[in-house]
Amino acid sequence: MAAVNEFHDRMLSLGLARVSEAAAIACANLIGRGDEKAADQAAVDAMRTQLNLLDIAGVVVIGEGERDEAPMLYIGEEVGTGKGPAVDIALDPLEGTTLTAKDMPNALAVIAMGPRGSMLHAPDTYMEKLAIGPGYKPGTVTLAMSPAERVSALAAAKGCSTTDITVCVLERPRHQEMIAEIRGTGAAIRLITDGDVAGVMHCAEPEKTGIDMYMGQGGAPEGVLAAAALKCMGGQMYGKLVFRNDDERARAKKAGITNLDRVYTRDDLVTGDVIFSATGVTDGNLVPGVRRSPGWVEVETILMRSKTGSVRRMSYRNPTR
Repeated sequence: MAAVNEFHDRMLSLGLARVSEAAAIACANLIGRGDEKAADQAAVDAMRTQLNLLDIAGVVVIGEGERDEAPMLYIGEEVGTGKGPAVDIALDPLEGTTLTAKDMPNALAVIAMGPRGSMLHAPDTYMEKLAIGPGYKPGTVTLAMSPAERVSALAAAKGCSTTDITVCVLERPRHQEMIAEIRGTGAAIRLITDGDVAGVMHCAEPEKTGIDMYMGQGGAPEGVLAAAALKCMGGQMYGKLVFRNDDERARAKKAGITNLDRVYTRDDLVTGDVIFSATGVTDGNLVPGVRRSPGWVEVETILMRSKTGSVRRMSYRNPTR
């Protein structure tokens, strides 16, 4: 007989979907209202409440920040009933607070779960990220390559011209030189203002999203969430922590990271099997956003398991009160 505390990803997956659904629904009335903090807090409160209904001994390893900086869902917080398996949890109750406040595309409620010790405890620093979808040989693109070399290498592997490649990049001043270099190859760029977890996920379904590759610097915690998604959807990802000062280096060491120059693969960032759930808040390429009608609210969730590679898309309709 299997141990009671074994990580049964299949049994836990539907519960995880309820968690992201609750977060998305909670901020439905705040979409386009211009209040980022209120939307984020509503999503956080709903996600925490639902997590504590699950029969797990969960620890938040990717959360809303350090304990003193985040009163809800902070890194190290214990969640669940404490009666089930010991699990790591990576979450972003509202990935795209600005997107939600402005009713812009691709805001998501996101959460991943795996056995204890299966996810990198990434510090709150930047991470240089590079991701492509499934179907390519390992090392098709690497962080050691220049942006132009990555575009050329992917085009060669795909059997197309560089002008047929589209790269997703977070629109930030620090990326100006990289953007110019990518455009110099003839490739197209889709700039996003926020939400780089969704940006990385787009690479896994290029036929649907039109995105072939993601590159650039974004939050390291979001890098772990993105790696969890790609572990389920398929695809390659590389990440390297970027430090701006000694305080950020100290954060990494506090998180147990000794090699500050390490390049992490997808399977280094997430070492075990995981389940991943993302519910749409605003309309996006992956899932539609919250839809409201008199007396009802409806959301769509993408629920995935890396163990089987299964990807489910589920609609959930709930009466408003």
